[in-house]
Order: sequence, then structure tokens, then C-alpha cells
Amino acid sequence: MYDDTHFMKEALRMAQQAYDAGEVPVGAVVVWNNKIIGRGSNQVEQLSDSTAHAEMIAITAACNQIGAKYLPEATLYVTVEPCLMCAGAIYWSKVGRIVFGASDPKNGYKRIAGNQNPFHPKASLSYGIMGQECAQLMKDFFAARRG
Repeated sequence: MYDDTHFMKEALRMAQQAYDAGEVPVGAVVVWNNKIIGRGSNQVEQLSDSTAHAEMIAITAACNQIGAKYLPEATLYVTVEPCLMCAGAIYWSKVGRIVFGASDPKNGYKRIAGNQNPFHPKASLSYGIMGQECAQLMKDFFAARRG
């Protein structure tokens, strides 16, 4: 049985792929029954699509994998606090548990939603898992871009 750190490391691998491709380094994995059923990394630049966030891609892959539109038994691991758009997708796909690493005060859902839960009412939320590592990858990316 794997723990949250194990799966967040997998999300960080996806974030590193985004970083290496010149994308904002956010990665996500969807886990069901202790197995990864969907992976995603930001592909906004590659696809010229402002909605191609890691969470959106991972959720779509997971739904395709199990042949269903809802993921109530799944956990979504994402390296950075989801934006409001992704929070909406997480809500509508009924993801049962959300785990994110680093907070994102500029673009995260909390900037608009505040302390209100934007996820499905039955969903649980954990955050701060490998938060420093997740935040450092973002800092390194933007420092290199300014550099």
C-alpha cells in the first residue's frame, strides 16, 4: 500500500516533464485502488490551449481509463493548488479526495473562493504534502525564465 508521499513523487515527475518542455511545472496523477489511472502535466504552450492544465489532462485520462465520468473513489494528487477552473473540473468529476503540494496565492482557487470549499461536498482535502519540493520547482522555473 502506497502513501501520499509516493503518489506526490509521481506528480512531481509529471511536473518535471512539464518543466523540461518549457511549461509551467505542474503535475498531477489520479489514483484509484492504489493504482495510477491518469497522469497529466501542463501542456498549455504545447497545445496552445489555456485549459490544458495538468489536472484537466489527468482527470480526462482517468475517466477514459475506467470508462466513467465520475471519480468518487479516486484521489487526485497535484503539485500545486488547483486554479478555479481546475477546481470546477474536480467538482464536476466528483473526485473523492484532493491532495496538493504547494499553495498558489496568485492563481490558486483560494484567491477567489477564499475558505469556501469549491470541491464536491463529499470530497476531502489534504495539502502541504511535499510542499517545499513542489514550490521549489515552481520557483526554479520562474527564476530561470527571468534569468
